[in-house]
Amino acid sequence: MPTKEPSRCSWAVDSAGSTLYTEYHDNEWGRPLYGRDALFERLCLEAFQSGLAWITILRKREGFRRAFAGFAPEKVAGFGDKDVARLMADAEIVRNRAKIESAISNARVVLDLDTDLSDLLWSFAPKRRARPQHLSDVPAVTDESKAMAKELKRRGFRFVGPTTAYALMQATGMVDDHVRSCWVPRADTTPC
Repeated sequence: MPTKEPSRCSWAVDSAGSTLYTEYHDNEWGRPLYGRDALFERLCLEAFQSGLAWITILRKREGFRRAFAGFAPEKVAGFGDKDVARLMADAEIVRNRAKIESAISNARVVLDLDTDLSDLLWSFAPKRRARPQHLSDVPAVTDESKAMAKELKRRGFRFVGPTTAYALMQATGMVDDHVRSCWVPRADTTPC
C-alpha cells in the first residue's frame, strides 16, 4: 500500500513537478537561521525575489552563490564596476542592476554595522504565536516587519521594504507561518 504524503503548506507543491519548493519547505523555510553570512544570503535572495516567484530564486540559487562569492560580505563588498558588468551578463542569476548594486551596497553596510547582522535582524522577531489555520491568515506585512525595514533603511540597507522583511522573517524562522495542518514541527527559536 502506498504511503500517504505528509500534509504541507499548499504553496510547497510545485505544479510543474519540481521538488524544489517541497525540499525548501521541508528543510529550510521557517527553520531558525542564525549567523551573519547565512542571513546576508537570505536578505539578498529575498531582495532579488521582489516582484518574482520564489521558484525563480530557488532555481538560480546555486548560480547566485557562485556569482556572489558564497555571499561572504567581505568579498561582495569589494565588488566594483567590472563585477557589476559580469553579474549583468550572468544568466544563472536575476540580472537586475538595481538589485545587484543593492547586494553590493548591503554587503558594505553589513561590514560597517555596530552590531552583528544576526542580532540586529533577530531583535525584530515577534513573540511566538499560534500557527495560522489557513494561508489566507498569513499577513504580507506586520508591525515588526515595518520596524525591521525602517531600521535597515536607516542603517543604509536597500531593497528591504516591509514585505521583503516579512518574507525574510518567515524564511529564517523568526515567525512560524506553517499552517496548523503542516507536518513540519515547531522549531525552537532560541539563538545558538
